[in-house]
Amino acid sequence: MKLIKSIIRPNKVDEVKDALARLNISGITISEVRGHGKQKGHTAIYRGKEYDVSLLPKMEIEVVVPESVLEDAIKAIIEAARTGEIGDGRLFVLPVEQAYRIRTGERDVM
Repeated sequence: MKLIKSIIRPNKVDEVKDALARLNISGITISEVRGHGKQKGHTAIYRGKEYDVSLLPKMEIEVVVPESVLEDAIKAIIEAARTGEIGDGRLFVLPVEQAYRIRTGERDVM
C-alpha cells in the first residue's frame, strides 16, 4: 500500500475527487493547508496598503491505494490538478506498512 499526499489549488479539489472516484478510490482525506513553494506568495493591496502574502491557501488530499492502482491514481491526480501555471502543487508517495480499522480492530489487506 502507498499513501499519496498531494497539495493542490483549492479550485481543483472537485476535479481531483471525481478523477479518483472514476478509479473506484473512495477513501480520501481533504484538509485546508497554507504554504508556498517556488512562487513564494504574492503582494496584495488592502485599503491602499501593500502587504506580502507568503502563505497561500492550498488543499491537501491524502489517499491510500494498493500498488496495483498507484500509477493510475498518480496520473489521475496530476491531470486533474494541473493548470500549467506556477502554484499547481506537489504530489508525494509514501509507503504504508500497516492499516487497521478502528471500529473492528481488523487489519486492512489491500
